[in-house]
Amino acid sequence: MLRLKIGIAGLITAFGMMFCADASAADGSAAPTSEFIFEETVLLGPSVPVGKTPFGDRNIVPIIGGTFAGPGIKGTILPGGWDWQLTTAGGCFRLQADYMIRTDDGAVINVVNKGTSCGELAKPGERMITVPVFEAPVGRYAWLNSGAYLGTLDVLQLEGKPAVKIRFFKAR
Repeated sequence: MLRLKIGIAGLITAFGMMFCADASAADGSAAPTSEFIFEETVLLGPSVPVGKTPFGDRNIVPIIGGTFAGPGIKGTILPGGWDWQLTTAGGCFRLQADYMIRTDDGAVINVVNKGTSCGELAKPGERMITVPVFEAPVGRYAWLNSGAYLGTLDVLQLEGKPAVKIRFFKAR
């Protein structure tokens, strides 16, 4: 079973501020905005509980496939990636997913997506904020290699199997 925790009101508030076009800092400067990049539906295999480590309880979840699409980009999620999860002694939850996506025109892009939150265990329909980094080959998708990105991760069940929906946004 996929385990996720949600929380960190400050991070969520900061992310929410990106959507407020008229939000400004105390000095009058405009807050960042965001642009939707693409959405993934990531299919997950059964959890592999590792157990207690010096850093907390470790769990790994295989990434077994999926799809993604957005303006000017779409394709599939390649099987073989992993979501490395850690529940700390302090009750926080950390994830680091590392996987590859392949665009419909054949470009392979590495995605490393990290998140940390403290709070209750997530259930289907609840959300976590993540910070992705992309490594795309030189060419059409090289724009993914720079800039600041945020993601929203929603826990799903698709046909009774664990999955997540991740939406990626580029800060402007």
